[in-house]
Amino acid sequence: MLAKKIIPCLDVKEGKTVKGVNFVGFRDAGDPVEMGAQYSEQGADELVFLDITASHEGRKTFVDLVKRVAANISIPFTVGGGISELSDVDKLLNAGANKVSINSAALRNPQLIEDIAKKFGSQVCVVAIDGNEENNEWICYLNGGRIPTDKKLLSWAKEAEDRGAGEILFTSMTHDGVKTGYPNEALAQLKATLKIPVIASGGAGKMEHFKDAFTIGNVDAALAASVFHFGEIKIPELKQYLKQEGIYI
Repeated sequence: MLAKKIIPCLDVKEGKTVKGVNFVGFRDAGDPVEMGAQYSEQGADELVFLDITASHEGRKTFVDLVKRVAANISIPFTVGGGISELSDVDKLLNAGANKVSINSAALRNPQLIEDIAKKFGSQVCVVAIDGNEENNEWICYLNGGRIPTDKKLLSWAKEAEDRGAGEILFTSMTHDGVKTGYPNEALAQLKATLKIPVIASGGAGKMEHFKDAFTIGNVDAALAASVFHFGEIKIPELKQYLKQEGIYI
């Protein structure tokens, strides 16, 4: 049985970590370099860094900032935002990322998934999906949740896996920042559809929500931002709680 992972996420805008609700209304949460170092020390299993406005603004991820975060952590590091070609992946891996997360670019050009997997290995390619529940269907969105597509969650996730994605990071826009729990039903369906690991994102408000994501949603990792950034949940205490609940962390 593989150990479950706890992953803090740094949503970065204009060089600062921010947090919003339902992908809007951002507030400042701190310096990403300092926060990354703290999470590494606290026992986070991985760190995700998302330059959340890069695709929308049509620019590349801040490579210098990625370098500075990478230099201060000792855990696996995934970077996303503004990645649209293999040279972007190369730059970020050279800057210290272990994996890259692609979302808008993969939806626009699914071949990119295959190209990354072929050149760098599937383990490097995380396909992030921003989904919004509309009329009992999960619709995939582009550009940081701004533009709906005709892709549905399960079929798009399966296509991403078939093209060589190593992991799926599913963020529920419906649940993002609301702190009422992860979309466990959708996560369980994703897990039943795929063979690759699934990371849950969007909805953590208390420790029980992580337990539910692992037990009901059956996910491999749970990602959260604001509950960690603002000290509502501390990672060592969360891990202790999950172990007491019989979850292998």
